[in-house]
Amino acid sequence: MANKKTKKQSKNLKKFWKLGEDEFNTQYFDVNANGELVVKEGYYQYNIMDIVKRYGTVTEVFFPFILENRVRDLIELFNAYIKILNYKGKFYYHYVMKSNQSREFVLPAIAEGAHIEVSSANELSLVKKMLEQDKFNRKIRVTCNGPKTDQYISLIEELRGKGLLIIPIIENSGELERLKKFKGEVGLRVNLDLKVDAHWDKKYNHFGFDEDELAKIGKVRNLSMLHYHISTQNEKIEGFIKPLKRAIELYAKLKQHNPNLDTINFGGGMAVPYEKRKKLISVKNLVNQMIKVAKKESDKLGVKHPNLVCEWGSYFTAPSQITIFKILGEKAIFKKADTKWYFIDGSFISHLTDTWSPVHHKWHFVTANHLNARRLQKVWLAGSTCDSDDRYTSSGNYVLLPKFTEEMTDLYLVAFDTGSYQYTLGNNHCLLSKPALVVCQNGAVKLSRKRQTAEEIGKLFGWNGEHK
Repeated sequence: MANKKTKKQSKNLKKFWKLGEDEFNTQYFDVNANGELVVKEGYYQYNIMDIVKRYGTVTEVFFPFILENRVRDLIELFNAYIKILNYKGKFYYHYVMKSNQSREFVLPAIAEGAHIEVSSANELSLVKKMLEQDKFNRKIRVTCNGPKTDQYISLIEELRGKGLLIIPIIENSGELERLKKFKGEVGLRVNLDLKVDAHWDKKYNHFGFDEDELAKIGKVRNLSMLHYHISTQNEKIEGFIKPLKRAIELYAKLKQHNPNLDTINFGGGMAVPYEKRKKLISVKNLVNQMIKVAKKESDKLGVKHPNLVCEWGSYFTAPSQITIFKILGEKAIFKKADTKWYFIDGSFISHLTDTWSPVHHKWHFVTANHLNARRLQKVWLAGSTCDSDDRYTSSGNYVLLPKFTEEMTDLYLVAFDTGSYQYTLGNNHCLLSKPALVVCQNGAVKLSRKRQTAEEIGKLFGWNGEHK
């Protein structure tokens, strides 16, 4: 009887903290009998408090198996519907380097069948390094987005000369002229003349050719790919279907002068349920509809079914990492008696930069311990810099966390979905250290990147010792 009661309590706690749910990307997270956050990898289990005791805070914790499972599942899903619906094109997933360039993230994605997308010469230099170190099969495909500097183009040409299937995506007439003698495949990026209901919905877009410009281009040497990126944090299926229909129309027109054109790259944009307040798109349903629409529209226009390339970034990297902070203490909020400030040893400006960037991410927070606490507190969270914007108030609402008591003064905060952009966007405001990185896989816990020391930060700002 007691065992049944314990299981019921555990189930209720999971539901309350929104853990163990596929729709919220928390299916690997659970609460143990002591009220501590744990992460399950098959029969392996990682206790987040054990990581805190061993490595301290601020610490990022990466779970490669989560990233690997997501990459593998998407590739298998597309391939399954391609077969079921008798679609004649192929599917390729390209790992988005800018989402997280860390070696710990990139290599597991490649191991599960991902190709690569880069946005700068420096990112492409990492691909060169992997190529030289024999880190991937030479059949891998690399798409190159972003403005093409001389250094970038030279590196593209160098890697093409070494046999890498590398496809520069041409963004404007200047790049078209500079790459007209390029001996490998190229792509064209189009700024589709439509908008969708999503985060990035700008009236003016500086990426790619306008549709009218594209229509006048005519024949492009070795054109194989039409690329577009419509939005970010796209939470509606129509936000993917509507652009795809339009892209297939343009694909059919371009093929009249470019018979080797065989691929549509629909870019990124898949939403991540950061706040865990509502269920988002069913990926299975989305993939099914995309393949159906691609087939129907291509058949209607009498063109070969295009290969489909996906460049979703955060969808894969964000859910595979959490960030842990220590809660230093609390403070009453003037004129808001039911809510308190909880101070953390990290910073929203330095460590969760998208909180106050134009993206204005919302986050899902739990604690690493005391998840079974009976008393909870409405809180606003404050960072450890001197900046008044270094805080998280959930848009004036609140975050619900365990309440400090005389018996319970040690609290550790966990932020979910921090695997995309936060480290590279992060900074040393007030000379706070960048966090340590711990990797958990196959039952092993390994320190992959040490937390910055005061001496290391000082050197970044020229404090290398005595100046004469």
